[in-house]
Formats: sequence, structure tokens, C-alpha cells
Amino acid sequence: MTLTPPQLDRARGSVLASAVGDALGSQYEFGPPLSDATPVSYGVGVFGHAVGEWTDDTSMAIPILQALAVGESLNDARVLAQIVVAWREWARDAKDVGAQTRTVLSALEGDVTEDRARGTARDVHLRAGRSGGNGALMRTGPVALGYLADGQERDLADAATRIAQLTHWEDDNADACVLWCLSIRHAILTGELDVLGQLDAIPNERRDRWRGFTEEALAPGAHPRDFSEQNGWVVRAFQGALSAIAGATSAVDALERAVRGGNDTDTVAAIAGSLAGAVYGANALPPALVDPVYGWPRLHAADLIALSDSAVLKRST
Repeated sequence: MTLTPPQLDRARGSVLASAVGDALGSQYEFGPPLSDATPVSYGVGVFGHAVGEWTDDTSMAIPILQALAVGESLNDARVLAQIVVAWREWARDAKDVGAQTRTVLSALEGDVTEDRARGTARDVHLRAGRSGGNGALMRTGPVALGYLADGQERDLADAATRIAQLTHWEDDNADACVLWCLSIRHAILTGELDVLGQLDAIPNERRDRWRGFTEEALAPGAHPRDFSEQNGWVVRAFQGALSAIAGATSAVDALERAVRGGNDTDTVAAIAGSLAGAVYGANALPPALVDPVYGWPRLHAADLIALSDSAVLKRST
């Protein structure tokens, strides 16, 4: 398939707005909710990220985007193993790595396979009794770029699930990532926000639960502040990000609403940015927000656009 110019802009936006939201939320991480009158701007992050520098949210998305940009399939066990190896190398000197992710990656010295990574994530989950952090959803943004052609929804759901389970085994992570990826795909192709329309991809026994979560986030007047408590949990991060977009008037408004929600601000804003960018497009982001953005591995906004374009070209022809 060939994307129209607006569709290509929205594909770029799904990656670029996520990185912008991540970097924008960095200095507010773990802080309280902010009022609507409080300005939101770039600053030095809580973990020492510089002004405009993205955090682990975007860094972990980069190997996924890079794999797509060279035409690789995220349904391929070999490719998923390569992504885990890239994460492991990044984590060695990263400024911040989520606790669940660090636990899994630190146990994966030597040769890595998809099965070994997922098995390790499962073992960590079984020992802890839970693994529902938001670390899988935060890196989901680029996945949909590999599955924009007709009839690829099932393959996209499979890829989203398998990538989530490389570090986070709990069903909540797989469900959230599947819904978010399918919603990004739908938004890129149509320009519409429609998360409820993706619920059929969730196993039937969990569908009503996710319908409730989604409708709660879409309720009139809902704001990320309503979900800030425990938004390190993937469900609350999902709800906070969705409420940020649903109540917004623009891509920038969506990102600012996500940051004003407080607590895990960089992650919620990164998640919100991936879907808001798919709705509004990259051109909806002003240069003042785009130009300063950069991060591991020495990439800038222009590189994200180039990688997004290549992913769409390689994976849709």
C-alpha cells in the first residue's frame, strides 16, 4: 500500500509526538498534578536527562523502530531477540531503567532468544505475583508502523503481545499494548480516535473489563489527574494517556494534559503522544517543541522522521 501525505504525516507523528511528550514530562516525573494554568516546558529531568532529552520510554522504542526501518518483521523470534539485546546494551549505562525491565534484562547475559526473554519475564512475574508496570506500553508507539496494510490487524496484535511479554508478562500489559497499537494504526489510516472499536482484539473473558477502563477514560471531563494515583500501573497509565487525548483540542494540548496529570509524567505523556501524534500528525507539533528533542542513541527529531518513513516504506510494500 501507499500512504497518502496526511497518513504519512500521522505515521511520523506517532513516533515524534511520543518522543516530545517523553522529553516534556521528564522534569515533572514523580511530581504532583498541575493545574490547567501551570505552564509546561522542557527542563532537566529527575534522573538527569538534559533539556529536550528523551528518557527510557523513547530509548526502548528506538530498537523496535530501527528493526521496522530495515524491513524486519516483529513477528520474527530472531528480530525480537535482537531487540532485547539492544535493550540490554542500552541499559548498561542508561540514566534510568524501570525496575521490572532492569530485573529481566539483568538476568539475560549471554545468548538471548525470544523464548528465553519471555520465560525470564514470566518467572519474574511468578516470583513477584505481578508485573503490571507501564514499561511495555510506553515503548509501543512504533509497532503499528509495520502493520498498516489491509488485513494486518492480527499480526499487529501478535507482535504487540510478544513485545510486551519480553519484559512484562501480566495480561494487562498485553491487552493495553494490543489496544493501543490497533488504535494507533486506526488513527494513522483514518485520523480518528477510536479505542473502543479495537476491543474485539482482546480475549472475550477480559473484554468487558477493558471496556470499563476505556469508557472511564473517555467520560466527559475526564483528565489525567483523575488517574495519576498508581499511574505506574499500565491500566492507569493507559487511562491517563487516553483521557489526555480525548479531552484535548490539539496534539500539544494532549501532551500538556498528560504532563499535568502528575506522577509518572514522562511515561504517560510518551504513551499519549504516540496516539495523539497518530491522530493529529507530526505537522501539528511546533518547531519549538520538535527542534530540541534528542536522545539515545544520538538521534534527533529528523532521525525519528527518517526512520518512521523508512519503516512505512519497507513494511508496506
